[in-house]
Amino acid sequence: MRTSSTDPEEIARLDNLQREINTQTQRLEELRNSLVQQQRAVADLQQALDEERLSAERGAGAAPGTVLPSLAQQAQAPVAQQVQPQQAQAQQPQQNAQQKQQPVGQAPESSTRPPEVAQIFDQPGVLTPAGQFVLEPSLQYGYSATDRVALVGFTIIPAILIGLIDVRQVKTTSGVGTITGRMGIGGRFELEAKVPYVYLNADTVSREIFTGSAQDRVFNANGDGMGDVEMTARYQLNRGGPDKAFYIGWLRYKSRTGKDLFEVVTDCVTRCVQNTTGTGLPLELPTGTGFEAIQPGVTWLYPSDPVVFFGTFSYLYNFERKNVSRTVLGGLTEELGDVKLGDIWGFNLGMGLALNEKASISLGYDTSFIGKTEQNGETAPGSVRITLGTMLLGGTYRFNERVSLNVALGVGVTRDTPDMTLTARVPINF
Repeated sequence: MRTSSTDPEEIARLDNLQREINTQTQRLEELRNSLVQQQRAVADLQQALDEERLSAERGAGAAPGTVLPSLAQQAQAPVAQQVQPQQAQAQQPQQNAQQKQQPVGQAPESSTRPPEVAQIFDQPGVLTPAGQFVLEPSLQYGYSATDRVALVGFTIIPAILIGLIDVRQVKTTSGVGTITGRMGIGGRFELEAKVPYVYLNADTVSREIFTGSAQDRVFNANGDGMGDVEMTARYQLNRGGPDKAFYIGWLRYKSRTGKDLFEVVTDCVTRCVQNTTGTGLPLELPTGTGFEAIQPGVTWLYPSDPVVFFGTFSYLYNFERKNVSRTVLGGLTEELGDVKLGDIWGFNLGMGLALNEKASISLGYDTSFIGKTEQNGETAPGSVRITLGTMLLGGTYRFNERVSLNVALGVGVTRDTPDMTLTARVPINF
């Protein structure tokens, strides 16, 4: 007699088979998801491996052969552990569960950070790692010499001047000592504070032709004190890699804590703009600009073995000051009204190359376009647009994991740029 399809025993047997199929299907789905996660981990570790190799070749990371093999082993081990359980999942259920609980290898922190290069510009390209603090004392020496010829008079025929010719040479020496502190937050965010101390000395050599004097007059002025304190926040916008650019956005605020040009005494008695009396020069050099400013910018780095290309675009906005006056010789004051310094567009470009594990060099060019100064809504007398251009060469030597030395030399390529600047930095990691 044939068993009916509605026999309870047959139904129970079919239900058991269905439950077993569902169980095996669910287990296969779990293993498939686990395999996808492991494949993603392998991809992250492979990217970390490439970046560690690139960093090591530039002297910014560990030496080849120390970190790289361990990363390769971590990338291969999870794959081998997942392939075998898929082939024998019915016989080894407990082994599958244990392997699912094993931690997946993670890319090191350096995999999300740009490669380090010798710093030659004011804005660094590599952020401080999360939880670390960098104290960076620095010293900058600068020298510039400019010539100025002033013609005051009128001509009766071409090449014949009736009046006064004032020829001046201005030689300026500056020294700026700065303490900078940077703190890394969350791996991609950094805060920086910079406190400068400024020393300036200027010698003005002047000779007024057609006055009967054959001797040069020397006017000397100097100044020292705290400069303008700065605060900067930086954030890494993306995760780059070999042949992939890194982008870092930043916002800088500059205060006016230093003594400015309106606070020092100027050598003139009345209407210094026309220079009717006195030299028109400050008796003490200012250590600050006298204007608050905010500067957004973007820094980019592009690793292309064996070099790293980098650069910055920025825009500095100077806030206007109302009812400005300055002190002139004799205790008098001169009302200037509303004054606004010209805004500054900045651009620089450079390339870095590692010589070995500890030393690297960088070469770059920095330029700034400075707008005209405005007074009471109009262009200030004598104000012109200025272009500053500087060629820079720098190098970094890392003494150990905590301390390194960075030296940068800048040479002016335009007449308004300082002839020479030499900067030394000593970053100390904590």
